[in-house]
Amino acid sequence: MRRRFARALGVALLLVAGLKGSAQPNPPQGFLSQFEWVSSDPLHGGLSAIAVGNDGLSLTVLSDSGAFSVGQITRDSAGLIANITLAPFQKLKGREDAPLAAGRDDSEGLAIDAQGAAYISFEGAARVLRYGVLSGSAENLPTPAEFKKFVRNSSLEALAIDASGTLFTLPERSGAVGRPFPIYRFKNGVWDSKLSLPRTDGFLPVGADFGPDGRLYVLMRQFNGLAGFASKLIRFTVGEADIGPLEVLFESAVGYHDNLEGVSIWRDGAGHLRATMIADNNYFAFLSSGIVEYRLPD
Repeated sequence: MRRRFARALGVALLLVAGLKGSAQPNPPQGFLSQFEWVSSDPLHGGLSAIAVGNDGLSLTVLSDSGAFSVGQITRDSAGLIANITLAPFQKLKGREDAPLAAGRDDSEGLAIDAQGAAYISFEGAARVLRYGVLSGSAENLPTPAEFKKFVRNSSLEALAIDASGTLFTLPERSGAVGRPFPIYRFKNGVWDSKLSLPRTDGFLPVGADFGPDGRLYVLMRQFNGLAGFASKLIRFTVGEADIGPLEVLFESAVGYHDNLEGVSIWRDGAGHLRATMIADNNYFAFLSSGIVEYRLPD
């Protein structure tokens, strides 16, 4: 999130923070817990993506200023998050050994393949980079000409990879209220945009992940000014030329959660699907870098 917009947002959200003590509605169905995450690491904050391991205990997190960390989740007897231990954040590198340049480091989406390679999507200079290891140098994927036409500060927030290694990404804004979000698919070294996601109710896509059930899950956000954020999680099947019907898994009331931006789908020890989502605090101390978890219908 770029600085001028972040400052304006901060003024609004500071007022929202003062309302946190007011009565909150009941949580949406499936809500499990919210973990308030505090860290003294100077690079901690602006968290835009999360990937949780199949065991629900390992995690990788990404900030929107080109930094990442890996760590472990400690859970209580009910399977809820009790603590998170992270390694110090590190800056992502470009194609050489130096960190990504300012203006090209707005990392937003994270997808990790079966071999452990990480793919990261960016706003600003909209593109996708591949990292064999996150601490190493980057490899540029081809960049379609359409990526240069995205709305500034509203491009490749969401990124996901399916079991075959095919990447899927979509911009936060489609360019017009009545225009669906184009879904870009990267397979065999080529991008296509045969798929699209309909726009509904002012919600914008900010995170995505393929679940162990093979369906694509998309986290969507709606900013309501002084009232705060609403979040919605949807899922659908993906075909060669179209997508299946959209299923809404939960929709939170405005202000119930902070700025949820990243999502990871996994299956717990009891066999239930879970969504673990992370909030971007936009580097404001009065906002949460919390992690929210939901149990999902199978």
